[in-house]
Amino acid sequence: MTDEPRTAGDVPLPGGEFRLFVTRLAYQLMMSCGLLENPVTGSKDVHADNARMLLADLVMLQEKTRGNLDDDEEAQLLKVLGDLGPVVERLS
Repeated sequence: MTDEPRTAGDVPLPGGEFRLFVTRLAYQLMMSCGLLENPVTGSKDVHADNARMLLADLVMLQEKTRGNLDDDEEAQLLKVLGDLGPVVERLS
């Protein structure tokens, strides 16, 4: 074992897990709605077009995966759409 500090590049990125994928899209959507601070800019900016695109992607994902999700995956997707859909509608 070395004493060298680890960097972000040393840690493998997670992927291939549906709930993590939905969570990443939800975080992007919350940032686009101005609900979360963008960690790069340090500000909460509204990007309505991007928010609408991400919501449309989540709706498409719901339609394309209908009948193929386990109960937890489906519940998470419904929760994200139910919570953030109205927020995006208010941006219009």
